[in-house]
Amino acid sequence: MTASAPQARRGPLAGLLVLDITRVVAGPYCAMILADLGARVIKIEHPEDPDYVREFPPLVGQGDARFSAFFAQYNRHKEGITLNLKHEAGRALLKQLATRADVLVENFRPGTMARFGVGYEVLRELNPRLVYAAISGFGQTGPNARKPGFDNSGQATGGLWSMNGFADRPPVRVGTIIGDVSATLFATIGVLAAVREAERSGQGQLVDVSQQDSVLALTENAVVKYTVDGEIAAPLGNDHPFVRPYGQFPCRDGHVFFGGYNDKLWALSCRTFGTPELIDDPEIDTMAKRFDPQVYAHRVKPVVEGWFRDRDKAELEAMAGDDIPLCAVKNIREVVEDPHIAARDMVVNVEYPEGRVGMFGTPIKLSRTQAEVRGRAPRLGEHNAGVYADLLGIDAEELQRLKSLGAV
Repeated sequence: MTASAPQARRGPLAGLLVLDITRVVAGPYCAMILADLGARVIKIEHPEDPDYVREFPPLVGQGDARFSAFFAQYNRHKEGITLNLKHEAGRALLKQLATRADVLVENFRPGTMARFGVGYEVLRELNPRLVYAAISGFGQTGPNARKPGFDNSGQATGGLWSMNGFADRPPVRVGTIIGDVSATLFATIGVLAAVREAERSGQGQLVDVSQQDSVLALTENAVVKYTVDGEIAAPLGNDHPFVRPYGQFPCRDGHVFFGGYNDKLWALSCRTFGTPELIDDPEIDTMAKRFDPQVYAHRVKPVVEGWFRDRDKAELEAMAGDDIPLCAVKNIREVVEDPHIAARDMVVNVEYPEGRVGMFGTPIKLSRTQAEVRGRAPRLGEHNAGVYADLLGIDAEELQRLKSLGAV
């Protein structure tokens, strides 16, 4: 990709033009998934107030040339331009770009784009087929729509935070930005559905995704347990609400997950780990008996802990083979160096002049039109000349004038 010509894109979404007016993770990640799948994505940033994760660690390179690997991981393949929505000429440029686009993704607080005069209602008049995705903390409607939203807001108000941790301690935040990432994934699904409908009918639509809604949709059986039984989900630590044994167990060099809870898997595990006599033990010989909390605590859990205590993770995985659901609880170094992860192309190296960045790939594996995951993230405004010339016919002289006005 150069400043003078757009990058040739391949993949199932090739030909799709996406305007990415987002920052941090939920919006940029959504647009990046579309870029991985072949869309041409143009990241639009304020020239003096760009996406602030450009400063997030870890940083690669030295001095003025250094850049954020965090930013790179969520903005690969994009062309970068600058545009000032607070300037009349900047708003005019966005309107012109929107007439050419198939999708626009933004993650401002609801109402912000409308106050600038470039909200969905305005842009759809200019381009009826535009798919406009708005990602926010609490959605575009409802009494809390105007509240500020962060990942933790979604975890807190979507119920997930209250369910995570251990029963005898305060609830614990999930250890990754699950509020942002869940909104990312639901927004991406919504965009693809709306694009399909726009292709069929010629009509775009608003895709409204909130972090709170997205987190709530991840709470498994918590909602139905409450609506049916009146039971409020609470932290369970590493236990499962109704499946046992199914959780984390200590071993000699760390921990493993073990899920041999049904009768077939329990019998196989008893044979594999040297206690075949327990298969017919009348106190624990059925799945229903092993589910009982008291029986599990006094009979089943000590047996499982005894199987694993003096063996290391590699040995246990080897013994379990492909038959018993047992795997090591891995730290991120072990994951990055996992041969299976390498075989799945899930950690990829992207080359920059300042250094190499290893980042996660894409879990979307297509047999014919494969995703591309090794693209660079743009420097701020790197592709102003190429994008504005290509899409709007703006030459270097006019671009310089717009820059002098503070519009780009």
